[in-house]
Amino acid sequence: MTSATDTNGKPGLRRRVADRLAGPRARLLRMPSSIRTRTIVWFVGILALATISSVLVTRAVLLIRLDQRVDSELTQEAAELRRLAGGRDPATGQPFRGNVDRVFRTFLGRNIPAPYEAIVTFVDGEPFLRSRPVTDYRLDLQEDVASRWAGLREAERDALDTPEGRVEYLAVPLVFGGEPRGVFVAAIFRDRAKAEVDEATRAAAAVGLAVLLLGSLLAWRLADRIVGPITELTRTSRTISETDFSRRIPVEGQDEVAQLATTYNEMLDRLERAFGSQRAFLDDAGHELKTPLTIVRGHLELLGEDPEEYRETMALVLDELDRMARIVDDLIVLAKHEQPGFLTLDTLDVGELTDALHAKASALAPLEWTVESRGRGVIVADRQRLTQAMLQLAQNAALHAGGPIALGSQVTNGEARFWVRDTGPGIEPEEQETIFTRFRRGEHGPNREGTGLGLAIVRAIAEAHHGRAEVASLPGIGSTFAIVVPVDQPHEEEGSP
Repeated sequence: MTSATDTNGKPGLRRRVADRLAGPRARLLRMPSSIRTRTIVWFVGILALATISSVLVTRAVLLIRLDQRVDSELTQEAAELRRLAGGRDPATGQPFRGNVDRVFRTFLGRNIPAPYEAIVTFVDGEPFLRSRPVTDYRLDLQEDVASRWAGLREAERDALDTPEGRVEYLAVPLVFGGEPRGVFVAAIFRDRAKAEVDEATRAAAAVGLAVLLLGSLLAWRLADRIVGPITELTRTSRTISETDFSRRIPVEGQDEVAQLATTYNEMLDRLERAFGSQRAFLDDAGHELKTPLTIVRGHLELLGEDPEEYRETMALVLDELDRMARIVDDLIVLAKHEQPGFLTLDTLDVGELTDALHAKASALAPLEWTVESRGRGVIVADRQRLTQAMLQLAQNAALHAGGPIALGSQVTNGEARFWVRDTGPGIEPEEQETIFTRFRRGEHGPNREGTGLGLAIVRAIAEAHHGRAEVASLPGIGSTFAIVVPVDQPHEEEGSP
Protein backbone atom coordinates (compact mmCIF):
# COMPACT_ATOMS: atom_id res chain seq x y z
CA MET A 1 0.00 0.00 0.00
CA THR A 2 1.10 3.62 -0.63
CA SER A 3 1.51 5.55 2.58
CA ALA A 4 0.75 9.24 3.09
CA THR A 5 4.49 9.88 3.52
CA ASP A 6 7.53 8.21 1.98
CA THR A 7 10.24 6.64 4.04
CA ASN A 8 12.36 9.79 3.69
CA GLY A 9 9.62 11.93 5.27
CA LYS A 10 8.43 13.59 2.05
CA PRO A 11 4.71 13.56 1.16
CA GLY A 12 3.55 10.29 -0.30
CA LEU A 13 2.24 9.66 -3.78
CA ARG A 14 -1.42 10.03 -2.84
CA ARG A 15 -0.84 13.38 -1.15
CA ARG A 16 1.17 14.72 -4.09
CA VAL A 17 -1.56 13.67 -6.53
CA ALA A 18 -4.22 15.24 -4.29
CA ASP A 19 -2.22 18.47 -4.04
CA ARG A 20 -1.89 18.63 -7.82
CA LEU A 21 -5.60 18.06 -8.29
CA ALA A 22 -6.47 20.59 -5.61
CA GLY A 23 -4.89 23.41 -7.61
CA PRO A 24 -7.21 23.25 -10.67
CA ARG A 25 -10.18 22.49 -8.41
CA ALA A 26 -9.46 25.56 -6.31
CA ARG A 27 -9.11 27.68 -9.44
CA LEU A 28 -12.43 26.41 -10.71
CA LEU A 29 -14.04 27.22 -7.38
CA ARG A 30 -12.66 30.73 -7.59
CA MET A 31 -14.17 31.30 -11.03
CA PRO A 32 -17.16 33.70 -11.18
CA SER A 33 -20.33 31.86 -10.32
CA SER A 34 -23.06 34.49 -10.78
CA ILE A 35 -25.50 34.03 -13.64
CA ARG A 36 -24.66 37.47 -15.00
CA THR A 37 -20.92 36.75 -15.09
CA ARG A 38 -21.33 33.27 -16.56
CA THR A 39 -23.71 34.61 -19.22
CA ILE A 40 -21.31 37.37 -20.21
CA VAL A 41 -18.27 35.05 -20.21
CA TRP A 42 -20.00 32.46 -22.37
CA PHE A 43 -21.50 35.04 -24.72
CA VAL A 44 -18.25 36.98 -25.16
CA GLY A 45 -16.23 33.75 -25.47
CA ILE A 46 -18.47 32.37 -28.19
CA LEU A 47 -18.55 35.75 -29.96
CA ALA A 48 -14.74 36.03 -29.77
CA LEU A 49 -14.36 32.48 -31.12
CA ALA A 50 -16.76 33.27 -33.95
CA THR A 51 -14.92 36.52 -34.72
CA ILE A 52 -11.48 34.87 -34.79
CA SER A 53 -12.80 31.99 -36.86
CA SER A 54 -14.42 34.33 -39.38
CA VAL A 55 -11.20 36.37 -39.73
CA LEU A 56 -9.10 33.23 -40.23
CA VAL A 57 -11.56 31.76 -42.71
CA THR A 58 -11.72 35.08 -44.58
CA ARG A 59 -7.93 35.22 -44.79
CA ALA A 60 -7.70 31.62 -45.99
CA VAL A 61 -10.28 32.24 -48.69
CA LEU A 62 -8.50 35.41 -49.82
CA LEU A 63 -5.17 33.57 -50.01
CA ILE A 64 -6.72 30.82 -52.10
CA ARG A 65 -8.20 33.42 -54.43
CA LEU A 66 -4.83 35.18 -54.54
CA ASP A 67 -3.15 32.00 -55.76
CA GLN A 68 -5.86 31.57 -58.36
CA ARG A 69 -5.46 35.21 -59.45
CA VAL A 70 -1.68 34.85 -59.74
CA ASP A 71 -2.06 31.81 -61.98
CA SER A 72 -4.70 33.57 -64.03
CA GLU A 73 -2.63 36.75 -64.52
CA LEU A 74 0.52 34.86 -65.48
CA THR A 75 -1.37 32.70 -67.93
CA GLN A 76 -3.10 35.78 -69.38
CA GLU A 77 0.20 37.62 -69.94
CA ALA A 78 1.65 34.61 -71.77
CA ALA A 79 -1.48 34.21 -73.88
CA GLU A 80 -1.46 37.88 -74.90
CA LEU A 81 2.23 37.65 -75.89
CA ARG A 82 1.57 34.59 -78.06
CA ARG A 83 -1.35 36.31 -79.79
CA LEU A 84 0.76 39.39 -80.45
CA ALA A 85 3.72 37.36 -81.81
CA GLY A 86 1.43 35.45 -84.17
CA GLY A 87 -0.21 38.63 -85.47
CA ARG A 88 0.94 41.75 -87.31
CA ASP A 89 3.08 44.65 -86.25
CA PRO A 90 0.69 47.53 -85.45
CA ALA A 91 3.22 50.04 -86.75
CA THR A 92 3.82 48.45 -90.21
CA GLY A 93 0.86 46.15 -90.62
CA GLN A 94 3.27 43.37 -91.59
CA PRO A 95 3.85 40.07 -89.74
CA PHE A 96 6.65 40.13 -87.21
CA ARG A 97 8.48 37.22 -89.02
CA GLY A 98 10.69 36.39 -86.06
CA ASN A 99 11.47 39.99 -85.12
CA VAL A 100 11.53 39.23 -81.39
CA ASP A 101 12.88 42.68 -80.54
CA ARG A 102 9.85 44.31 -82.13
CA VAL A 103 7.45 41.87 -80.45
CA PHE A 104 8.81 42.66 -76.97
CA ARG A 105 8.87 46.43 -77.60
CA THR A 106 5.28 46.39 -78.85
CA PHE A 107 4.05 44.25 -75.96
CA LEU A 108 5.70 46.37 -73.26
CA GLY A 109 4.47 49.53 -74.92
CA ARG A 110 0.87 48.34 -74.96
CA ASN A 111 0.64 46.61 -71.53
CA ILE A 112 0.95 48.15 -68.12
CA PRO A 113 1.85 45.52 -65.51
CA ALA A 114 0.21 45.46 -62.08
CA PRO A 115 2.06 47.21 -59.21
CA TYR A 116 3.30 43.87 -57.96
CA GLU A 117 4.15 42.41 -61.43
CA ALA A 118 7.46 42.51 -63.34
CA ILE A 119 8.06 41.57 -66.99
CA VAL A 120 11.55 40.58 -68.09
CA THR A 121 12.62 39.69 -71.65
CA PHE A 122 15.70 38.02 -73.11
CA VAL A 123 16.89 38.08 -76.72
CA ASP A 124 19.55 35.69 -77.96
CA GLY A 125 20.40 34.74 -74.37
CA GLU A 126 20.92 38.30 -73.18
CA PRO A 127 18.67 40.53 -71.06
CA PHE A 128 16.65 42.84 -73.26
CA LEU A 129 13.73 44.99 -72.09
CA ARG A 130 11.91 44.93 -68.75
CA SER A 131 8.95 46.70 -67.20
CA ARG A 132 9.31 49.38 -64.55
CA PRO A 133 10.89 48.02 -61.34
CA VAL A 134 8.59 46.72 -58.64
CA THR A 135 11.34 46.88 -56.00
CA ASP A 136 15.06 47.62 -55.90
CA TYR A 137 15.61 43.90 -56.35
CA ARG A 138 16.22 43.21 -60.08
CA LEU A 139 15.43 39.69 -61.25
CA ASP A 140 17.23 40.18 -64.57
CA LEU A 141 20.46 41.12 -62.78
CA GLN A 142 20.61 37.89 -60.80
CA GLU A 143 23.09 35.76 -62.75
CA ASP A 144 21.77 32.37 -61.77
CA VAL A 145 18.19 33.37 -62.49
CA ALA A 146 18.99 35.24 -65.72
CA SER A 147 21.09 32.41 -67.11
CA ARG A 148 18.38 29.91 -66.29
CA TRP A 149 15.63 31.94 -67.97
CA ALA A 150 17.76 32.95 -71.00
CA GLY A 151 18.39 29.36 -71.99
CA LEU A 152 14.83 28.03 -71.72
CA ARG A 153 13.50 26.05 -74.63
CA GLU A 154 10.12 25.17 -73.02
CA ALA A 155 7.62 27.12 -70.90
CA GLU A 156 8.32 26.99 -67.17
CA ARG A 157 5.95 27.75 -64.26
CA ASP A 158 7.75 27.94 -60.93
CA ALA A 159 8.56 30.15 -57.93
CA LEU A 160 11.63 31.76 -56.41
CA ASP A 161 12.50 32.75 -52.86
CA THR A 162 14.06 36.20 -52.95
CA PRO A 163 14.93 38.91 -50.40
CA GLU A 164 11.64 40.56 -51.44
CA GLY A 165 9.69 37.42 -50.71
CA ARG A 166 8.31 34.68 -52.86
CA VAL A 167 8.12 35.35 -56.58
CA GLU A 168 5.75 33.38 -58.82
CA TYR A 169 6.74 33.39 -62.50
CA LEU A 170 5.88 31.99 -65.89
CA ALA A 171 8.71 31.94 -68.47
CA VAL A 172 7.71 31.44 -72.14
CA PRO A 173 10.26 31.07 -74.99
CA LEU A 174 9.34 32.61 -78.38
CA VAL A 175 10.14 30.10 -81.11
CA PHE A 176 10.56 31.12 -84.76
CA GLY A 177 11.81 28.67 -87.37
CA GLY A 178 11.99 25.89 -84.80
CA GLU A 179 14.52 27.76 -82.65
CA PRO A 180 13.89 29.87 -79.54
CA ARG A 181 14.76 33.48 -80.40
CA GLY A 182 13.75 35.10 -77.10
CA VAL A 183 12.26 34.42 -73.66
CA PHE A 184 9.36 36.29 -72.05
CA VAL A 185 9.09 36.14 -68.25
CA ALA A 186 6.06 37.38 -66.28
CA ALA A 187 6.87 37.45 -62.55
CA ILE A 188 4.60 38.40 -59.63
CA PHE A 189 5.95 39.36 -56.22
CA ARG A 190 3.49 37.41 -54.14
CA ASP A 191 4.14 39.26 -50.87
CA ARG A 192 3.36 42.53 -52.64
CA ALA A 193 0.16 41.06 -54.03
CA LYS A 194 -0.63 39.63 -50.61
CA ALA A 195 -0.63 43.15 -49.16
CA GLU A 196 -4.22 43.51 -50.35
CA VAL A 197 -5.11 40.32 -48.50
CA ASP A 198 -3.41 41.63 -45.37
CA GLU A 199 -5.35 44.89 -45.61
CA ALA A 200 -8.63 43.02 -46.05
CA THR A 201 -7.74 40.78 -43.11
CA ARG A 202 -6.97 43.78 -40.92
CA ALA A 203 -10.23 45.39 -41.94
CA ALA A 204 -12.13 42.20 -41.13
CA ALA A 205 -10.33 41.95 -37.79
CA ALA A 206 -11.18 45.60 -36.99
CA VAL A 207 -14.82 45.01 -37.84
CA GLY A 208 -14.78 41.79 -35.82
CA LEU A 209 -13.24 43.61 -32.85
CA ALA A 210 -15.88 46.33 -33.08
CA VAL A 211 -18.60 43.68 -33.22
CA LEU A 212 -16.98 41.91 -30.25
CA LEU A 213 -16.92 45.10 -28.19
CA LEU A 214 -20.47 45.99 -29.16
CA GLY A 215 -21.59 42.41 -28.52
CA SER A 216 -19.90 42.44 -25.11
CA LEU A 217 -21.76 45.63 -24.22
CA LEU A 218 -25.02 44.14 -25.45
CA ALA A 219 -24.26 40.94 -23.53
CA TRP A 220 -23.78 42.97 -20.36
CA ARG A 221 -27.03 44.83 -20.94
CA LEU A 222 -28.84 41.60 -21.82
CA ALA A 223 -27.47 39.80 -18.76
CA ASP A 224 -28.43 42.74 -16.58
CA ARG A 225 -31.89 42.73 -18.16
CA ILE A 226 -32.28 39.01 -17.47
CA VAL A 227 -30.66 38.85 -14.06
CA GLY A 228 -31.93 42.20 -12.77
CA PRO A 229 -35.51 41.02 -12.12
CA ILE A 230 -34.17 37.77 -10.63
CA THR A 231 -31.94 39.78 -8.29
CA GLU A 232 -34.87 42.00 -7.42
CA LEU A 233 -36.98 38.89 -6.91
CA THR A 234 -34.39 37.51 -4.49
CA ARG A 235 -34.15 40.83 -2.68
CA THR A 236 -37.93 41.09 -2.48
CA SER A 237 -38.23 37.51 -1.23
CA ARG A 238 -35.77 38.24 1.56
CA THR A 239 -37.79 41.24 2.72
CA ILE A 240 -41.07 39.34 2.85
CA SER A 241 -42.23 38.16 6.23
CA GLU A 242 -45.42 36.71 7.60
CA THR A 243 -46.72 40.20 8.31
CA ASP A 244 -45.44 42.16 5.29
CA PHE A 245 -46.25 41.24 1.69
CA SER A 246 -46.26 44.79 0.38
CA ARG A 247 -43.07 44.65 -1.73
CA ARG A 248 -43.46 44.13 -5.47
CA ILE A 249 -41.06 43.77 -8.41
CA PRO A 250 -41.17 46.59 -11.00
CA VAL A 251 -42.45 45.31 -14.35
CA GLU A 252 -41.02 46.74 -17.58
CA GLY A 253 -41.94 45.57 -21.07
CA GLN A 254 -43.83 42.45 -22.12
CA ASP A 255 -41.08 39.85 -22.57
CA GLU A 256 -40.51 36.64 -20.62
CA VAL A 257 -38.68 38.48 -17.84
CA ALA A 258 -41.60 40.87 -17.45
CA GLN A 259 -43.96 37.90 -17.42
CA LEU A 260 -41.85 36.31 -14.67
CA ALA A 261 -42.04 39.50 -12.60
CA THR A 262 -45.79 39.77 -13.23
CA THR A 263 -46.33 36.13 -12.25
CA TYR A 264 -44.27 36.60 -9.10
CA ASN A 265 -46.22 39.74 -8.17
CA GLU A 266 -49.47 37.88 -8.74
CA MET A 267 -48.19 35.10 -6.49
CA LEU A 268 -47.40 37.68 -3.81
CA ASP A 269 -50.92 39.08 -4.19
CA ARG A 270 -52.38 35.62 -3.67
CA LEU A 271 -50.09 34.97 -0.71
CA GLU A 272 -50.98 38.31 0.83
CA ARG A 273 -54.68 37.58 0.46
CA ALA A 274 -54.22 34.02 1.70
CA PHE A 275 -52.21 35.05 4.76
CA GLY A 276 -54.58 37.91 5.48
CA SER A 277 -57.54 35.58 5.19
CA GLN A 278 -55.73 33.01 7.33
CA ARG A 279 -54.99 35.55 10.05
CA ALA A 280 -58.59 36.76 10.04
CA PHE A 281 -59.79 33.18 9.99
CA LEU A 282 -57.63 32.19 12.94
CA ASP A 283 -58.64 35.28 14.89
CA ASP A 284 -62.33 34.67 14.24
CA ALA A 285 -62.06 30.92 14.86
CA GLY A 286 -60.18 31.51 18.11
CA HIS A 287 -62.78 34.01 19.20
CA GLU A 288 -65.69 31.74 18.29
CA LEU A 289 -64.17 28.68 19.99
CA LYS A 290 -63.10 30.62 23.05
CA THR A 291 -66.67 31.48 24.00
CA PRO A 292 -68.03 27.90 24.35
CA LEU A 293 -64.82 26.81 26.04
CA THR A 294 -65.20 29.60 28.57
CA ILE A 295 -68.82 28.66 29.19
CA VAL A 296 -67.97 24.97 29.61
CA ARG A 297 -65.05 25.70 31.93
CA GLY A 298 -67.04 28.16 34.04
CA HIS A 299 -69.95 25.82 34.60
CA LEU A 300 -67.70 22.84 35.30
CA GLU A 301 -65.75 24.82 37.87
CA LEU A 302 -68.99 25.84 39.65
CA LEU A 303 -70.55 22.42 39.37
CA GLY A 304 -72.01 21.37 42.74
CA GLU A 305 -73.37 18.10 44.11
CA ASP A 306 -77.04 18.89 43.53
CA PRO A 307 -78.37 16.32 41.01
CA GLU A 308 -80.69 18.83 39.35
CA GLU A 309 -77.89 21.35 38.97
CA TYR A 310 -75.66 18.57 37.65
CA ARG A 311 -78.18 17.64 34.95
CA GLU A 312 -78.68 21.27 33.90
CA THR A 313 -74.94 21.87 33.78
CA MET A 314 -74.30 18.73 31.76
CA ALA A 315 -77.05 19.64 29.31
CA LEU A 316 -75.52 23.09 28.82
CA VAL A 317 -72.02 21.66 28.49
CA LEU A 318 -73.12 19.09 25.92
CA ASP A 319 -74.95 21.78 23.95
CA GLU A 320 -71.79 23.93 23.85
CA LEU A 321 -69.71 20.94 22.87
CA ASP A 322 -72.14 20.21 20.05
CA ARG A 323 -71.80 23.81 18.90
CA MET A 324 -68.02 23.50 19.00
CA ALA A 325 -68.26 20.28 16.98
CA ARG A 326 -70.37 22.07 14.37
CA ILE A 327 -67.85 24.89 14.18
CA VAL A 328 -64.97 22.42 13.77
CA ASP A 329 -66.86 20.49 11.07
CA ASP A 330 -67.62 23.71 9.21
CA LEU A 331 -63.99 24.83 9.51
CA ILE A 332 -62.85 21.51 8.03
CA VAL A 333 -65.19 22.01 5.06
CA LEU A 334 -63.84 25.52 4.49
CA ALA A 335 -60.25 24.31 4.78
CA LYS A 336 -60.83 21.62 2.13
CA HIS A 337 -62.80 23.65 -0.44
CA GLU A 338 -59.68 24.66 -2.41
CA GLN A 339 -58.22 21.15 -2.51
CA PRO A 340 -58.50 19.10 -5.73
CA GLY A 341 -60.53 16.30 -4.12
CA PHE A 342 -63.14 18.59 -2.59
CA LEU A 343 -65.62 17.95 -5.44
CA THR A 344 -66.80 14.67 -6.91
CA LEU A 345 -68.10 15.73 -10.29
CA ASP A 346 -70.89 13.94 -12.09
CA THR A 347 -73.60 14.64 -14.65
CA LEU A 348 -76.74 16.01 -12.99
CA ASP A 349 -80.24 16.72 -14.28
CA VAL A 350 -81.19 20.18 -13.03
CA GLY A 351 -84.90 19.39 -12.82
CA GLU A 352 -84.41 16.19 -10.84
CA LEU A 353 -81.96 17.91 -8.49
CA THR A 354 -84.50 20.70 -7.90
CA ASP A 355 -87.20 18.16 -7.00
CA ALA A 356 -84.81 16.38 -4.61
CA LEU A 357 -83.87 19.68 -2.95
CA HIS A 358 -87.55 20.54 -2.45
CA ALA A 359 -88.25 17.15 -0.87
CA LYS A 360 -85.32 17.45 1.55
CA ALA A 361 -85.98 21.09 2.42
CA SER A 362 -89.63 20.35 3.25
CA ALA A 363 -88.44 18.24 6.16
CA LEU A 364 -86.47 21.08 7.74
CA ALA A 365 -89.46 23.00 9.11
CA PRO A 366 -93.29 22.82 8.95
CA LEU A 367 -93.58 25.69 6.47
CA GLU A 368 -95.03 26.15 3.02
CA TRP A 369 -92.33 25.00 0.58
CA THR A 370 -92.90 25.51 -3.16
CA VAL A 371 -90.98 25.09 -6.43
CA GLU A 372 -91.50 28.24 -8.46
CA SER A 373 -89.20 27.27 -11.35
CA ARG A 374 -87.75 23.98 -12.51
CA GLY A 375 -84.74 24.26 -14.80
CA ARG A 376 -84.20 22.04 -17.81
CA GLY A 377 -80.80 20.78 -18.75
CA VAL A 378 -77.80 18.79 -17.63
CA ILE A 379 -74.78 20.14 -15.74
CA VAL A 380 -71.47 18.78 -14.43
CA ALA A 381 -71.29 19.32 -10.67
CA ASP A 382 -71.00 17.64 -7.26
CA ARG A 383 -74.50 16.61 -6.26
CA GLN A 384 -73.76 16.29 -2.54
CA ARG A 385 -71.96 19.65 -2.27
CA LEU A 386 -74.71 21.49 -4.15
CA THR A 387 -77.29 19.82 -1.96
CA GLN A 388 -75.32 20.79 1.15
CA ALA A 389 -75.16 24.44 0.04
CA MET A 390 -78.84 24.66 -0.97
CA LEU A 391 -80.04 23.02 2.25
CA GLN A 392 -77.92 25.52 4.20
CA LEU A 393 -79.74 28.33 2.39
CA ALA A 394 -83.08 26.60 3.01
CA GLN A 395 -82.30 26.19 6.72
CA ASN A 396 -81.35 29.85 7.02
CA ALA A 397 -84.60 30.82 5.29
CA ALA A 398 -86.60 28.59 7.66
CA LEU A 399 -84.95 30.23 10.68
CA HIS A 400 -85.65 33.78 9.46
CA ALA A 401 -88.76 33.59 7.30
CA GLY A 402 -91.66 32.18 9.27
CA GLY A 403 -93.67 32.16 6.04
CA PRO A 404 -93.72 30.58 2.58
CA ILE A 405 -90.35 29.63 1.06
CA ALA A 406 -89.81 29.08 -2.66
CA LEU A 407 -87.06 27.09 -4.36
CA GLY A 408 -86.19 27.29 -8.02
CA SER A 409 -83.66 26.58 -10.75
CA GLN A 410 -82.91 27.86 -14.24
CA VAL A 411 -80.37 27.11 -17.00
CA THR A 412 -79.44 30.04 -19.25
CA ASN A 413 -76.33 31.34 -21.04
CA GLY A 414 -74.18 28.38 -20.05
CA GLU A 415 -74.96 28.74 -16.33
CA ALA A 416 -77.25 26.94 -13.90
CA ARG A 417 -78.89 29.04 -11.17
CA PHE A 418 -80.38 27.59 -7.98
CA TRP A 419 -82.12 29.87 -5.49
CA VAL A 420 -84.10 30.02 -2.25
CA ARG A 421 -86.56 32.90 -1.76
CA ASP A 422 -88.16 33.77 1.59
CA THR A 423 -90.53 36.42 2.90
CA GLY A 424 -88.54 37.21 6.02
CA PRO A 425 -87.37 40.55 7.43
CA GLY A 426 -84.69 40.95 4.75
CA ILE A 427 -81.11 42.11 5.07
CA GLU A 428 -79.79 45.65 5.32
CA PRO A 429 -77.71 46.78 2.29
CA GLU A 430 -74.54 47.28 4.35
CA GLU A 431 -74.79 43.70 5.66
CA GLN A 432 -75.28 42.17 2.19
CA GLU A 433 -71.67 42.96 1.30
CA THR A 434 -70.21 40.90 4.17
CA ILE A 435 -72.87 38.30 4.82
CA PHE A 436 -70.88 35.54 3.07
CA THR A 437 -67.81 36.24 5.21
CA ARG A 438 -66.80 33.71 7.83
CA PHE A 439 -68.19 34.25 11.34
CA ARG A 440 -70.44 37.10 10.16
CA ARG A 441 -74.05 36.97 11.37
CA GLY A 442 -76.93 39.24 10.51
CA GLU A 443 -77.54 41.88 13.12
CA HIS A 444 -81.11 42.88 12.24
CA GLY A 445 -82.85 39.56 11.79
CA PRO A 446 -85.04 37.90 14.43
CA ASN A 447 -82.64 34.98 14.74
CA ARG A 448 -78.92 35.68 15.02
CA GLU A 449 -77.83 32.30 16.34
CA GLY A 450 -75.47 29.94 14.54
CA THR A 451 -71.78 29.52 13.92
CA GLY A 452 -71.54 32.22 11.28
CA LEU A 453 -70.01 29.74 8.83
CA GLY A 454 -73.07 28.56 6.91
CA LEU A 455 -73.05 31.21 4.17
CA ALA A 456 -69.26 31.07 4.00
CA ILE A 457 -69.59 27.35 3.21
CA VAL A 458 -72.22 28.15 0.57
CA ARG A 459 -69.85 30.58 -1.12
CA ALA A 460 -66.94 28.13 -0.85
CA ILE A 461 -68.96 25.39 -2.57
CA ALA A 462 -70.05 27.78 -5.32
CA GLU A 463 -66.47 28.98 -5.91
CA ALA A 464 -65.21 25.39 -5.94
CA HIS A 465 -67.59 24.89 -8.89
CA HIS A 466 -66.05 28.02 -10.52
CA GLY A 467 -69.31 29.81 -9.77
CA ARG A 468 -70.55 32.38 -7.28
CA ALA A 469 -73.02 32.97 -4.47
CA GLU A 470 -75.44 35.91 -4.67
CA VAL A 471 -77.99 37.63 -2.46
CA ALA A 472 -80.80 40.06 -3.29
CA SER A 473 -82.77 41.42 -0.36
CA LEU A 474 -85.10 44.26 0.60
CA PRO A 475 -85.68 44.96 4.31
CA GLY A 476 -89.23 44.03 5.30
CA ILE A 477 -89.94 42.16 2.06
CA GLY A 478 -87.65 39.16 1.96
CA SER A 479 -84.38 37.75 0.55
CA THR A 480 -83.31 35.61 -2.35
CA PHE A 481 -80.06 33.62 -2.01
CA ALA A 482 -78.71 31.97 -5.13
CA ILE A 483 -75.88 29.75 -6.28
CA VAL A 484 -74.74 30.17 -9.90
CA VAL A 485 -72.42 27.52 -11.43
CA PRO A 486 -71.27 26.90 -15.02
CA VAL A 487 -72.97 24.12 -16.95
CA ASP A 488 -69.62 22.43 -17.55
CA GLN A 489 -66.53 22.56 -15.35
CA PRO A 490 -63.25 23.73 -16.89
CA HIS A 491 -60.30 21.38 -17.09
CA GLU A 492 -57.85 21.47 -14.24
CA GLU A 493 -55.20 23.40 -16.18
CA GLU A 494 -57.76 25.92 -17.39
CA GLY A 495 -59.33 26.36 -14.04
CA SER A 496 -56.13 26.74 -12.12
CA PRO A 497 -55.14 30.31 -11.37
